[in-house]
Amino acid sequence: MKEKFYNYIENLQDSITSKIQEIDGKTRFQEDVWKRAEGGGGKTRVIENGAVFEKGGVNISAVHGPLAPAMQKYFSVGEVDFFACGLSLVLHPKNPMVPTVHANWRYFEMYDKDGNTLDQWFGGGQDLTPYYLFEEDAGHFHQICKNACDKANPKFYPEYKKKCDEYFWNSHRDEARGIGGLFFDYCKASEEMSIEDWYNFVTGVGNSFLEAYVPIVEKRKDLSYSQEQRKWQEIRRGRYVEFNLVHDKGTLFGLKTNGRIESILMSLPPHVQWIYDHHPEPGSEEEKLVKVLMEPKEWV
Repeated sequence: MKEKFYNYIENLQDSITSKIQEIDGKTRFQEDVWKRAEGGGGKTRVIENGAVFEKGGVNISAVHGPLAPAMQKYFSVGEVDFFACGLSLVLHPKNPMVPTVHANWRYFEMYDKDGNTLDQWFGGGQDLTPYYLFEEDAGHFHQICKNACDKANPKFYPEYKKKCDEYFWNSHRDEARGIGGLFFDYCKASEEMSIEDWYNFVTGVGNSFLEAYVPIVEKRKDLSYSQEQRKWQEIRRGRYVEFNLVHDKGTLFGLKTNGRIESILMSLPPHVQWIYDHHPEPGSEEEKLVKVLMEPKEWV
């Protein structure tokens, strides 16, 4: 399964980066192949200063070795070995009318010291962070997420949409990071779903990503915007950074397992602002977004 899923994310990385380069038209992804001293490595692809995308990364990795003490404590296990692979992406568009997007699809195995598999599971999801709210875009993104889920189980979309709303929550701000999407983790074999069924579900979600995001980019990337709207985008990006550095489990896992710092922090946007006690104008489009972020909404 680990070889099968790694082969899948290699191909998915190629298809996503090819499409993003085509849309941008100005610049290309820079690839960085790296090795991890404790075992494994990955391919980091970063795009910067494009016509459409100001900063973005589409990374794959497969790492293995002894599980670090901090993660042993997190998983409530003793000295075990692990294997983890996945694709993680973040795209920060230049135009504030185009939302930032994040996605991740991953697979994890845990072994005893004799090499016996103790546990295995899938996780992942995809979510949207707009700076200006276009409800039709939110509806489109969520509809594609729902379609991907419904192929596996009609119960999945409401369940994983709810988990996404709960996970991407800046509790210190009492607001959502964005308008959500899907979030799922610890997807293990059961009577209802074999590990092969979970593979089919996760890859189905991965295959839906471009269909969920690209039409929104193409619809909004050429809209005009003011310097004030750009400033608002940078203020909201600050909230994005806060979530990733304070709450995100993937970031913390990478930092605690001697992950590659450049790959972990590629999710951070290049231009961000923190303005003291900032509040949008009453009745403005900016306030409209903030109100939506204060309580999860059903989009489909």
